[in-house]
Amino acid sequence: MAQHALLTCEQPLSSLSASLPDETLSPKTLASFRSLIIAPSTPESTISSIFETLTRSLKLSRDPVVLHQTLKLLSDIASQRPNLSRLVSDSVRSHSPLSSESTRLTAESLDVLASIGDRDGTLVELDDLSFVSLCFGPSVSVRSWLLRNAERFCIGPYVLLTLFLGFTKDPYPNVRKIALDGLVRLSKPGVIEDPGMIQGCYCRAVELLRDMEDCVRSAAVRAVSAWGLILVASNPEAKLYWSDDLFIELCSMGRDMSMEVRVEVFNALGKIEMVSEDILLQTLSKRVLGIAKKMRSLGQYPAEQFEILASSMAGVLVHGLEDEFYEVRKSACHSFCTLTIISAEFSGKALDLLMDVLNDDSIFVRLQALETMLHMATCGHLNVQGTHMHMFLGTLTDGNTIIRSTAQKILKLVKLPNIELFRLFVDGLIESLEKHPQDEADVFSALFHIGRNHGKFVVSIINEVSEELEPASEGKLGFDSARVAALLVLAISAPLSHKQHACSIPPRIFSYAVTLLGRISAALTDVMSQDALLTYLTQCSRSTRLSAREFNFRETEPGLPVIDIPNSTSNEVSDTVGTPLQLEEHGTSKLQPWTMTETMEVAGFQLEVHHEVMKAMNLILSKVKDIWPLILSGFTKDVLRTLRNFKEELAAFTSESLGSVGAVAFTLQYLRVIKHLAKVWEHFLPAKKLCSSGMEELDIVLGKLDIGLREMRSTFTGLSLEQELQILELILLTCTLRLCKVEICCHLSTLKKLSATLSDVNSILKSGSIEPSNFVSEVGKLVCLIGTSSSGTSCTPFMFKELLQHFSLKQLMLCGRLDQVRAELLVPDNDSENPLHFVSRLPVGIPCKITLHNISSENKLWLRMTLDDESTQFVFLDLNLFGSSAEIRKFTYVVPFYRTPNAISFTLRICLGMECLFENVLRVKKYGGPERELTYLCKEKEVCLSTII
Repeated sequence: MAQHALLTCEQPLSSLSASLPDETLSPKTLASFRSLIIAPSTPESTISSIFETLTRSLKLSRDPVVLHQTLKLLSDIASQRPNLSRLVSDSVRSHSPLSSESTRLTAESLDVLASIGDRDGTLVELDDLSFVSLCFGPSVSVRSWLLRNAERFCIGPYVLLTLFLGFTKDPYPNVRKIALDGLVRLSKPGVIEDPGMIQGCYCRAVELLRDMEDCVRSAAVRAVSAWGLILVASNPEAKLYWSDDLFIELCSMGRDMSMEVRVEVFNALGKIEMVSEDILLQTLSKRVLGIAKKMRSLGQYPAEQFEILASSMAGVLVHGLEDEFYEVRKSACHSFCTLTIISAEFSGKALDLLMDVLNDDSIFVRLQALETMLHMATCGHLNVQGTHMHMFLGTLTDGNTIIRSTAQKILKLVKLPNIELFRLFVDGLIESLEKHPQDEADVFSALFHIGRNHGKFVVSIINEVSEELEPASEGKLGFDSARVAALLVLAISAPLSHKQHACSIPPRIFSYAVTLLGRISAALTDVMSQDALLTYLTQCSRSTRLSAREFNFRETEPGLPVIDIPNSTSNEVSDTVGTPLQLEEHGTSKLQPWTMTETMEVAGFQLEVHHEVMKAMNLILSKVKDIWPLILSGFTKDVLRTLRNFKEELAAFTSESLGSVGAVAFTLQYLRVIKHLAKVWEHFLPAKKLCSSGMEELDIVLGKLDIGLREMRSTFTGLSLEQELQILELILLTCTLRLCKVEICCHLSTLKKLSATLSDVNSILKSGSIEPSNFVSEVGKLVCLIGTSSSGTSCTPFMFKELLQHFSLKQLMLCGRLDQVRAELLVPDNDSENPLHFVSRLPVGIPCKITLHNISSENKLWLRMTLDDESTQFVFLDLNLFGSSAEIRKFTYVVPFYRTPNAISFTLRICLGMECLFENVLRVKKYGGPERELTYLCKEKEVCLSTII
């Protein structure tokens, strides 16, 4: 196509050089120019000729249509050829109609200059007078564009403020809306400091709350909120006065006819941190309360105006929770998060309303109500009463996993006033466990935390049900019962109560709990490790009476206790006791006497280090999410430098504590993936020069990104569904990026991988616990569209490129224990001076010492051996021949290599890989090798071989 366009344009290019200005550029010629400009293979000389032709046309032509298309083509040249962007900028500045009577062409010229400035990181300087005169031009679209892009032209903030305030009275609704949005952008602290102007902006936005157009009123609510908060912050002596005024004005819009306006209102109400209590209480009562005298005495409103505002404010939050649109109800629920902190009385009444919302038809509203309650519990404002029990207990057995999980988190923090409520909650959790056994870890965790917060109640309940926890008459323990297991978890939490009372839980209960060690420890990863739990249960099972004073707590996070080293003067703890078993290196066990103090020291230290490492990893991962806007903006060097700094932080973590090694390795691998993604994304930015070498580089980086994501998915165990879904979403993104470029090969295989990955995503989403992102939903729609045709040829790269705007990098959170699947391979006593001996054309055995970490017998391992000529041989490693499936397995294996060359010596590269069983697309089998792609678990080792002399 580029060659055809080049041939088409040769004649016009040569003829136009001589005929301009007598002959203008035809639409056909301009279209051919565009084909050449966007084609990566067009020579620089041709682009330069086109640029010169367009520059002359810009200077000499008077046809508005030609000038419009000329400016567009110059913008394309600056975008596709960054080395010419400065020349394009100079040409537009010199010859464009900036001073012409056509404000539309002037705006288009400014758009070209601003786009170049955006890519270069510079601002276009335009004097205030010229900008103001352009804004008062006759074209509404130009006026709207100028107001929307005013910050790109170095206009002074007070000039902009004057313009925005003036155009809030424009006859066109869209201009008024854009002017209000401009006022919101100017409401940053420190930009406008004059108190009179701040109050003027607030009052003008309040006036526009009564505008006839929905879009204007919606923008006015945002402006009232933004400038109202600035007004409150800038008037310390009248802070409550203006905060009440802002709250009342927003409440007056709570019954607006537009759904979008109501959503904005409740979003804005949730940002207010100070309101008079009687005004707050009025929003929960549909009857106007007796607050009129107080407000009239303050002189805030005239009597007639107040009557209108008071009636509109009455019960506005109640109406929000009862709105017909779920978006409004959800926003109203969210507004309670901040408001419930202001007043205890308001908090109690709001909780009654939120409990009713738990019966809402929309899962999003129910979830937001629970998240608001969780926020209230975190702040200590959640006082649960008996009247709330019926609705709240229903959430524990809700069909949605996220609803149940959030309700369980609330129970971890709630303080219950009596044992009757405590018993109802415990029964509700047990019922939830019986209906949803997949929630065992979450239910156990909730029972443990609620028991720790209510030690006395636990002792009473366990004494009542102690017979259920005892063995049956035939001596069998009934721990397969969900109820019995749940009661055991509840029982073992009692000694950890912060209450200073003696614990009366029979010691044998803790011995019974040891039989559920693995299941309980999986639920308490946020509290203690499995080793610490075993130590704790052992200690409790050997004490007839155990007091909470024997445990010291350090709160690393709210509600998460960490077992610390007990006081060494305690007589009960310092006695020597035997820990049940200590694992040796090869998985065998032996009895070893340890003092309990030594055991607790080790467990406490491991737990402390593990918590610190996990906290540090999540902090780094949260920072990684924040650099996504830099990737989108093309600041790749800054991104790579930041990622290098993160890797240096990771280098400080060398802990061998339980679970921490996997977390550090996982975080490091994620940083590598983001690094490759940043390099790939650079090729999709408008300013990127696309040439053949660039496409080859893109293909290489995409391959590295594929390998990194495959390793993340296959070499770590213990991934949660959320973590696996985020990895799959990145794989979908990688496939989409490949399909965006027509120059990259393997189009059909990429489509197959995209479809297979989407199938894996859907299998996770079917659980109902996770909502799909916009990107996943749009990919699914496009795959369905492609599936309606006989092949994938009906789709175009443009269709996939549109998907990229829906992707946003989410924060990856680590929780629980992650183990890294890895291997170590060593060929002992081998180097260039001590080679292995072989006979040409005959097999040779290569002795390898292999260490496997966290690899089960279900995995398929292959040894890959590669010669210098890149010929490869695979050998299958049957793990069933090498003992039990312990976490660490060491053995020696002699690997046969059959294709020895006819040479005096040669070097063989050997590596151990694991077959990716989740790959649905089978590869072509070569030389009896693996059926699917391999993930390599160790670095390649070079083996030196020499013939026998």
